[in-house]
Amino acid sequence: MTREEILQEIVEILSDSFELDPKQIHPESTLYEDLDLDSIDAVDIFVQLRDLTGRRPNPDVAKEIRTVDELVTFVEDELAAAERGDPEPEPAAPPTRTEAAPDDTGSAASGT
Repeated sequence: MTREEILQEIVEILSDSFELDPKQIHPESTLYEDLDLDSIDAVDIFVQLRDLTGRRPNPDVAKEIRTVDELVTFVEDELAAAERGDPEPEPAAPPTRTEAAPDDTGSAASGT
């Protein structure tokens, strides 16, 4: 797939999924400011890009993407990795919940 073909696929995904005018989507368009997408929309994009690339996106790389051009580069890299047979990245670990530390001062409240 050429870079131009990838761009066209991404424009189609963005315009179909988020009712955006394809003429308003350019490589330099920012996802969050220019296209007014949010983090939930970004998840939807990467689900669809997984269908395009056949690979689970690397969450550390995906969260740094800000422009349409960066999405194109991401897809190029994922397609190249798939062609080389690179292993897929591990899924993101769910956030860990931290418990409040117990009061370990050893002092007890005195009732006078």
